[in-house]
Amino acid sequence: MELVTLKDNEKFLRQKSEEIVVVDEDLKKEVREVGKYCRKNAVFAMAAVQLGLPKRFIYLKNTSEDVSKNFDKSYNEGKVLINPEIIEAEGETYYWEYCQSCPQTGWVRRPYKMKVRYCDLDCEFHFEEFEGFACTVLSHEIDHLDGILHIDRAEKIKDLTLEERLALREREPYKVVSKEGKFSYNKQEKKLSR
Repeated sequence: MELVTLKDNEKFLRQKSEEIVVVDEDLKKEVREVGKYCRKNAVFAMAAVQLGLPKRFIYLKNTSEDVSKNFDKSYNEGKVLINPEIIEAEGETYYWEYCQSCPQTGWVRRPYKMKVRYCDLDCEFHFEEFEGFACTVLSHEIDHLDGILHIDRAEKIKDLTLEERLALREREPYKVVSKEGKFSYNKQEKKLSR
């Protein structure tokens, strides 16, 4: 599997991923491949569409603020969410987000807490609450499933090297504005074309 980038295939990344109807061996093989990519690369998580699979599943590798875990090939939460759906979102946070598929860093507003309904690989349904930084990671990935990139939601965008991005995150870390209150993306997002 190869990474799909905004530069190489914006149209593909902007599509809405297809809902998964059956959890079969083919899907499980694709999940293993996405997991393999995540373990080899410095990522928090990955939506399948980023690796050429426009299917509604997400692989979570690291949902903590500890970025060093992204570079640790032995660290892996290995959580898979199939057809994730946000039921409710609250609070407000900001983070300097980056994405393997889009080389720009953006100051992005996200909810602090989300209730999410999803299916696992055993076809069991879950209603789970994600909060804090885990909510930011998951919200970023769910957007991918709907063809939305972090730069579409960003209030500021910067072109930075890895070292510059890590330094910026040190100076301006993950910010919790509020933990309560209904969240919505209330302003018109613009999609940047290349």
